[in-house]
Amino acid sequence: MNPELFLADLEDKPRALEALAAFLDEGDPFAGLPARAGRLVLLGMGSSRYAAGVAAQRLRAAGVDAVAEYASAAYGTPSGPGTVAVAVSATGGSRETLDALARHAGSSFVVALTNVPGSPVTEGADLVVPMTAGEERGGVACRTFQHTLVLLLALTRRPGLPDLARRAAEAAADLLDRRGEWLEEAAALLDGPDGVYAIAPAERLSSAEQSALMVREGPRRPADACETGDWAHVDVYLTKTRDYRALLFPGSRYDGQAMEWIRERGSTVLTVGGDVPGQAASVRYRHDDDPDVALLTETLVAELVAATWWERSQRQPSRLAAPSGT
Repeated sequence: MNPELFLADLEDKPRALEALAAFLDEGDPFAGLPARAGRLVLLGMGSSRYAAGVAAQRLRAAGVDAVAEYASAAYGTPSGPGTVAVAVSATGGSRETLDALARHAGSSFVVALTNVPGSPVTEGADLVVPMTAGEERGGVACRTFQHTLVLLLALTRRPGLPDLARRAAEAAADLLDRRGEWLEEAAALLDGPDGVYAIAPAERLSSAEQSALMVREGPRRPADACETGDWAHVDVYLTKTRDYRALLFPGSRYDGQAMEWIRERGSTVLTVGGDVPGQAASVRYRHDDDPDVALLTETLVAELVAATWWERSQRQPSRLAAPSGT
């Protein structure tokens, strides 16, 4: 893992999204699915599962019997001819996903969604869908997370998906081009002793989950994610005892409820893609009034903050280094 290469991976997001849009112009990547399926199960770990959770929610809203599962779960959706199992693995080699897939092989219709053609997850798959995200040389799943979201949206039969990918490319380019205006302030506001707390509506919960993961994975700082409405039931307590630094993705009808507590307790909130009363600052970007563009774009703020902290940490002596003379 390398912070400079991670940053380069982030800077390549607009180009990669344009390439994905061109790929989608060629047709539906899931055209090979059975015409009738009783249930759809999305399997993955980490950022793959984050994306799958949002997609499954949208599929259910469209009347599809769909669920996203931890690939590591001991109890999962039964295999069978009425089941379509979509294994999501950027590397194509996640042990847990391969184990879960073994339960469905030869029984369910198996789809492999991966960034590595010919990887183990594709073996025996009835349909292989490439992420087309390119190699992530920094060692962190960032573009593959974004491409997974776009491709899983294809399962919902969302119209105009290539155009959405292009709008997300424009949004990402805008954030990257203007980072000199907002990145230092964002990094400073979120730089507290007690970690970062990412908050997002259920429809975009993957944004909070991925943002927290980026802070943990790169600079190795504490970070957690919470759904906006649930925040008042599970995370509000921390605002009383911690230097609470929140990264809020607005759009929930419960934003006001969370912000009421946050204002009362003097916590710090950076919003992305919208403004709420009591925020310390806001990062806006092109097309941020479109919830689907937000879903595909807003994690770039946390990713760039994480890249900044990570690069700086490489220039400082390790906290684990032994004191001189010992």
